[in-house]
Amino acid sequence: MTNLGIGLIGYAFMGAAHSQAWRSAPRFFDLPLDPAMNVLCGRNADAVQAAAAKLGWKETETDWRKLLGRDDVQLVDVCTPGDSHAEIAIAALEAGKHVLCEKPLANTVEEAEAMTAAAEAAEAKGIRSMVGFTYRRVPAIALARQLVAEGKLGTIRHVRAQYLQDWISDPEAPLSWRLDKSKAGSGALGDIGAHIIDMTQFITGDTIGEVSARLETFVKERPVAAEHSGLAGTAGPVDAGRGPVTVDDAAVFLATFRSGALGVFEATRFATGRKNAIRIEINGSLGSLAFDFEDMNLLHYYDATDDSRTAGFRRILATEPDHPYVGAWWPPGHLLGYEHGFTHQVVDLVTAIADGTDPAPSFADGLQVQRVLAAVETSSTSRQWQEIPA
Repeated sequence: MTNLGIGLIGYAFMGAAHSQAWRSAPRFFDLPLDPAMNVLCGRNADAVQAAAAKLGWKETETDWRKLLGRDDVQLVDVCTPGDSHAEIAIAALEAGKHVLCEKPLANTVEEAEAMTAAAEAAEAKGIRSMVGFTYRRVPAIALARQLVAEGKLGTIRHVRAQYLQDWISDPEAPLSWRLDKSKAGSGALGDIGAHIIDMTQFITGDTIGEVSARLETFVKERPVAAEHSGLAGTAGPVDAGRGPVTVDDAAVFLATFRSGALGVFEATRFATGRKNAIRIEINGSLGSLAFDFEDMNLLHYYDATDDSRTAGFRRILATEPDHPYVGAWWPPGHLLGYEHGFTHQVVDLVTAIADGTDPAPSFADGLQVQRVLAAVETSSTSRQWQEIPA
């Protein structure tokens, strides 16, 4: 089997999740190429070496440009904050490397457009690229897409989506890069709202055409963590002061899909008691689907053509061998978890590279989501409906 040398840039939360995926994918799925975890890259030499030893990478680099020049790297996996996505991904594509880039694709539409143009130019040379919207690969979500594509729901009329977290509901939670617009691009909107935009468009096979939105930052300033203030390692208690929060804490918006379906979206980091709740409901003329990530192996399906005496939502446990991705894992009823979506992402990407086909979601798909994010921000400022370019 031919090796596919992987170079991963970034080793924190997403870097660990992607590392798990690169390790597990060839052990459970019959892949046409064998991913080789060759290089892990990060700016802190000691920290990246410790991460490489823990996560299973052979070697390390502290300069991503050197990683791009290595002959043992054929695919670059970008798990850095959004402010570096465009520079790294474009350089990698121009160096002839396949690219997997975490979501959202970029921090601005202009960056996403440049990335998409680079991806299209690379595609002509057989170089593939994909943006990492991993929730598409949850078996229940992939099954939902199949049911809609088969016409089980008829004409889609309503889309409801929520992504609820509470990890910064405490006003004394310290600043991090995710609360800095220059690094993150936006807050709850881009970080978690991007997921439900992509998921609903994926399930319905439709795209959002216009939005009316409101963004809010509930806590305007927060403590500056010592490690971000230049005071790390100082003896005794450290008061590093407070700094501004420059992103949104919550986003709510109405949407009209190009088919005419109506959408209601909510993304917040202030839903106390909710850790990672993703809730989606799709209503059509022939039925409905409902999903909640807090019970991620279940898909609820309502068939409106059933006899009214026995009609009701059907509970589908998406763990059967003929459900998407599930056949490579455990016997029916043995549940999958958060990390499996990343493994399925690796499977789809490696298979597409071997087949010479374009993986999905593409950078163009990521650009479309970026345009929705930008329209939401513009609408919140203008207090007007905002159209998204087709």
